Amino acid sequence: MSKLLEEKGLPSSVEIERWVLGTVLLNDSLFVSVAAVLTPDDFSLEKHRRIFRRMADLAERAERIDRVTVVNELAKRGELESCDGLSYLVTLDDGLPHLLNIESYVHIVKEKSLLRRIVLTSQDMMDRALMGEEDPQIILAGAQEGLLRLSNEDTRTGVATPADVLEGYPGGLNAFLDPSKAPRGLSTGFLKLDEMTTGLQKGDLIVLAGRPSMGKTALALNVAWHVARKPRRKVVIFSLEMSKEAISTRLVTTAARVDQHKFRVGYLSAEERRRLLEATGQFRDSGIRFDDHAVLVLDIHSKCRRMKAAEGLDLVIIDYLQLIQSQGKTQNRNQEISQMSRALKLMAKDLDVPVVVLSQLSRACEVRPGDHRPQLSDLRDSGSIEQDADVVMFIYREEVYRPDREDLKGAAELILAKQRNGPVGKIRLRFLHELTKFENAAQDGDATD
Repeated sequence: MSKLLEEKGLPSSVEIERWVLGTVLLNDSLFVSVAAVLTPDDFSLEKHRRIFRRMADLAERAERIDRVTVVNELAKRGELESCDGLSYLVTLDDGLPHLLNIESYVHIVKEKSLLRRIVLTSQDMMDRALMGEEDPQIILAGAQEGLLRLSNEDTRTGVATPADVLEGYPGGLNAFLDPSKAPRGLSTGFLKLDEMTTGLQKGDLIVLAGRPSMGKTALALNVAWHVARKPRRKVVIFSLEMSKEAISTRLVTTAARVDQHKFRVGYLSAEERRRLLEATGQFRDSGIRFDDHAVLVLDIHSKCRRMKAAEGLDLVIIDYLQLIQSQGKTQNRNQEISQMSRALKLMAKDLDVPVVVLSQLSRACEVRPGDHRPQLSDLRDSGSIEQDADVVMFIYREEVYRPDREDLKGAAELILAKQRNGPVGKIRLRFLHELTKFENAAQDGDATD
């Protein structure tokens, strides 16, 4: 414990806590508004926590809350003596101002409670770090989780009325009455996908899944490039498999429409070099950001929060789910994936941006006789991925299974298997092997935003 903490003690305001409890004893109709903000743990003294719990018990049974009923409730549970008896309850309103200001009293108690939690969370991090028995990344992630939880608790809002919903509806009342006037989500650059989803929506967790070599990363990078080239749009790519240098090379060569093999061996024409130079300039000015070090959801969440505060954030892409490490110990991999998918959904809601997570599929679709197209049951390691995701898409190329069929070369499907707020179906795309790039099918034309 630090010297300053030893001298000052944990933040609290015992007198104000007494006034909150004393005010409720004088006017029990105020308990509902107090309980809407405070919990027993917000009080610094154990006897105050016990008194507040017994008040809550009485309120739950719709009984009066006064000195006699609270004393009786404490006595029934054998807690009266630990709360200093009736004599203490009588003094709870001592010094209480004649003009009651219960909202201010409650606010002060809540503030002190938050300060105590910050101190205790920090102390826990210091203790774990000094013990040195855990991986530093696990300790850091735990500290971030604790502080994020406190932040979320501090910004909680109450239940919303219909008027609140209508007033806060994106696009206003006109958009509520006519969805065609509602703001659209981020365009992906793929016309049919944008048409079916109205774009990538804020707060949505979008899972893009497929077997190896189907083109998950390529499709995600195509979307990232399309979004980030728009003025003031910011996209962050968390790559747990490829380095940021490798991703950058793919983005630039794809944008320049240069064969990646030719680029690697250096056999480029003057025109190709010109296009590469132009694409490199576009890449330098784009809103794409990279991170190839984060391996924990909490680390990803924390970095996204900082980026959003510093320069804005419009889209998060994570490649890929099964490479994310679990923070704590679980009994099996399914539980780990379930925890991570839930954490990613909460992250999307907290950041209020679409989060695209790439995911592997099990081998079930490959050994399935006949049609190898993926199904929701093929999501690897956990059914919770399907449950938590707002949108689930599969990338599928039949040519992977039938390489001898020339007519299948370049043919691709994006299977929209789940959409919480829209239709499902298949979207035909074209895959350019030499560029590792997906394009709209010929009849769809070119996408613009």
